[in-house]
Formats: sequence, C-alpha cells, structure tokens
Amino acid sequence: MQEMFLNITDYARAAGAKLSKEVCDYYEGGALDEITLRENIAGWERLKLYYRVLAGVGDRQMSTSVLGQKISIPIAVAPTAFHKLACPEGEIAAARAAKAARTLFILSSLSNTAMESVLPEAGSPRWFQLYIYKDRGITGELVKRAETAGTEAIVLTVDAPGLGTRERDMRNRFTLPEGLTVENLTPLGKGNLPEVTGSGLAAYVRDNFKSDLGFDDLDWLCGCTRLPVVVKGVCRGDDARRAVDHGAKAMVVSNHGGRQLDTTPATCEVLPHIVDAVGDRCEIYVDGGIRRGSNVLKAIALGARAVLIGRPVLWGLTVGGEQGALSVLEILRRELDEAMLLCGCTTLHDINKSLLTP
Repeated sequence: MQEMFLNITDYARAAGAKLSKEVCDYYEGGALDEITLRENIAGWERLKLYYRVLAGVGDRQMSTSVLGQKISIPIAVAPTAFHKLACPEGEIAAARAAKAARTLFILSSLSNTAMESVLPEAGSPRWFQLYIYKDRGITGELVKRAETAGTEAIVLTVDAPGLGTRERDMRNRFTLPEGLTVENLTPLGKGNLPEVTGSGLAAYVRDNFKSDLGFDDLDWLCGCTRLPVVVKGVCRGDDARRAVDHGAKAMVVSNHGGRQLDTTPATCEVLPHIVDAVGDRCEIYVDGGIRRGSNVLKAIALGARAVLIGRPVLWGLTVGGEQGALSVLEILRRELDEAMLLCGCTTLHDINKSLLTP
C-alpha cells in the first residue's frame, strides 16, 4: 500500500528514514543544545487562535504580493543549501515546485546547482540569497551573475559572520560527498568544502565569509545592484530600523532555523517587535518552525506579509523530488485555507492580531 502523506510531519518522518545519518543530521540539526531549534516550532504551537464565528465566509482568497509581484499563497521557498543531498535534481526540482505552486523561490548561494541552470526553471518572482565573502570581488561577481541569470531581488543573509557550532555535523565530520560542490562558487575557486576534523562547512565559512560584517557592507551591496535588497536574519527592532535606513526594501525575521546562536528567541516572539519597529517602511517576512497552515495564519496575524519554508521543502524533495516539494506547499495551502475558514477570514486582510487575543 502506498504511504499516505497527510502533513509535514509525515514527510519529515519519511525523509529521516531515507536519508543517511550525516545528511539527516545536517538538514535537521541546530546550534549547540538546539534550544532555539525546538523553540521555533514550539512558539507557533503556544500561540492560540481565538476564532470568529458567523462570519459569512465564502471562498477564501490567499494571494498576496512580495515586492510588488503576485504570489498565489503567502508561503515561499526559503533559501537552503545543498539540495542534491535530498534528490538528484536538487535545486531545479525545488524551483519547479515553487513555479507550479505559483509562489516565490529563493535560491541559496550554497546550492549544488549553478544559478544559471536553476533560476530559469523558477517562475516569477525568483530571488537569490547572498553571503558576503572576504573577497568583495567574489561577492560582486555573484551579484552580477545572479542579475544576468534573472533574479529579481538579492537576499542578504546577515546572521552568519561565522557558523554556529552544530555538534551533529562535527561528530559526523560533515562534508559534501564526491561529485557535489558549492556550484555557484566553483568558477571562482571556492566550490569545495575542506575535509577536516569536524564540520567541513564550518571550516569553509571560517575561511571564506566576511566575519566583520557591518552596515557598510549593506551600503555597498545596495550601491552595486539595481535590484531590491532583502535583509535576512534580523532579531532586533533597532537593527531592523537601521537596515531600512541603509536601503533594505524588505526583511526576513529569522534565526537561521536555530542553526546559528542558540537560545535566541523563537521567530514568532521576535516578529511583533520588528513589525512595531519598522511599521510600513518595508515588507516583513518570517521563517523558522512553520509546520502547519495555522502557523502561517498566526504569522500573518503578527504582521508578516509571507512566510518562508525551509526544511519541509527539503523533506519533500527527499521523498518525492519536485512532486514531493510541491505536495508540501500544497498541504500548507490546504491547511491555511481551512484555518481561514474556521477563523472567519475570507482574505488575508481579515487576519490580524485580534485572532490571537480573547
């Protein structure tokens, strides 16, 4: 009998059974004691929905826009590294799934497939996530190539001047298997993870990423691209305000999936503070621990325009490639639709903080 996948947890369980321990730990692990990793999920679960009744809800409308471009659901594909560890088609399968779901796809710079092959497979909008390398020439070249390949925004990750200690990866001596590289960086001589005692990815970040990141780097990036810049990894209201002052057009409230600084607050706790800090000066998205459509509704109630989904897409890719990733997105679409109906919401505009308080 064919296994029935009803929810994201079903995909997580099946992916865990299929992946090697090294890859499963890399995808699922977090920093140090993994407190933030767990809290990201638990935080959404703790929020309760005070639903409206007799609201006369008919067909629900879930479409929205990000930076002026329409998407069919407020659920986008987050940038995650190394998709070919999940399935042979890798990032191309994820891009096609996002296109089929008519939503935003964000490609990680640490992809196993070159951006020139992936971005044309995604629909619009499609964005490219960027780290700042010590060699600014390398960073600038990545931006230029992404523009040429068709990206419509640059997503700058700002919470990774170094890699948080991921003890699972250290114990497994995580590195990419033979035949897989950081493909976008291969032409620039930075495509291979070193083999070390401990995490090869941690060593790669230590050797290559700019550790003294500052707002001057955001200024530089905004000055060298014609595209909007989205800042990803914000945890504080004052940083959020400064990022907007320095040119950010949108930001992602994120703690890197609990993989950087452990004991940071869950993203659902941070989100309202960022919304209060920047108001309507830029669009705000959130990621981290979103496993149900009701979590998406809660994120919108707290002020997010959309959510980004990371690990669930990887689980979908592991289980069923493009169709598995699409199924994950469609499960969340169905669950959001149901949550809207039961909360008395016809459109996303009907979702607000009143649903989270008696």
